Amino acid sequence: MKIVVLAGGRSTERNVSLSSGLNVANALRQKGHQVAFVDLFLGQELASDADIDALFTTAQTGPSAPISDEVLTDEKINSLRTDGTIGLFGKNVLKICQHADIVYMGLHGEDGENGKVQAVLDLFDIRYTGSGTLASGVAMNKKVSKEIMLQNHISTAPFVTAYRDENEIPSVPFDYPVVVKPSSGGSSVGTHIVRDPADLEDAVLDAFRFDYEVLIEKYIKGREFSLGIVNERPMPGIEIVVHDGWYDFKHKFQANNTTEFITPPAIDDALHDEMKKVALKTFHVLGMQNYGRIDFLLDDTGMYVIEANTLPGMTPLSLLPQEAAVVNISYADLCDQIVLGKWKLYEQNEVH
Repeated sequence: MKIVVLAGGRSTERNVSLSSGLNVANALRQKGHQVAFVDLFLGQELASDADIDALFTTAQTGPSAPISDEVLTDEKINSLRTDGTIGLFGKNVLKICQHADIVYMGLHGEDGENGKVQAVLDLFDIRYTGSGTLASGVAMNKKVSKEIMLQNHISTAPFVTAYRDENEIPSVPFDYPVVVKPSSGGSSVGTHIVRDPADLEDAVLDAFRFDYEVLIEKYIKGREFSLGIVNERPMPGIEIVVHDGWYDFKHKFQANNTTEFITPPAIDDALHDEMKKVALKTFHVLGMQNYGRIDFLLDDTGMYVIEANTLPGMTPLSLLPQEAAVVNISYADLCDQIVLGKWKLYEQNEVH
């Protein structure tokens, strides 16, 4: 197949996306596909349309660079484009995507996972991996997705919502500590664990840098798990154990000796099976397709879904590839299965 791996973009997770995308591109080339790696935001200069075919290659590129822990602002990202143009789609991006059989969505963060890019590709009849427009938008918005979970009897942490334009912070109806997070963020950017009510306002104001809507959740002290789903098949769960602090941006994407990943997790089979059932139910009620990841917290009172991820990370430290490896699915095979699984849905007219 001819595949565009679309990565980068302009979200706060741009650097994570570039790392994921480069790894995916090389993996798909290893499987024999012709792959063009395209930065959604920066695009590609072309002397003529004839140059597009040259972008698709089976030749491997160098490994991705380590992911910086710098929080990218809009100003910093916008400064990367020097041609004076505006908008999310860089030069010739759509034209290149139209030359592909399918686009692998290597994007992360708001402008990659919230359904906007998916909607544009839909309008141009361009096939792509992952969930569709509606499910992407629903899952990206933590407030909306949590409300849908609760309506479907899926346990999730109690929460209240703060809005930037209301100029006041809602009262918190549960005990401290609490978790403050942007409603449509990811990779723990702008997320804080607040233990003292006096620190709540500062945490909310910082989260407002990334979103107009901010969640204040009850903090659930427990074990943290994640469980991926690929083409309706639940992967083995993975437990994330952080020995210094919590699973923040640095622990997710930078190599360290203080984060331990245990898969399959050290829980009894019945609980593991229940986690798989809840993950698949969450996947379905949110309308997700092809692949995704559901994150959990487990304490003495039960199992809680933290959130759903429609485009899980595919960096060297990401969770889904580790889970797949336990059932003998290599990184390259995982990427290939994602592409072929979504292609099958298109061929069966089951994409939504």
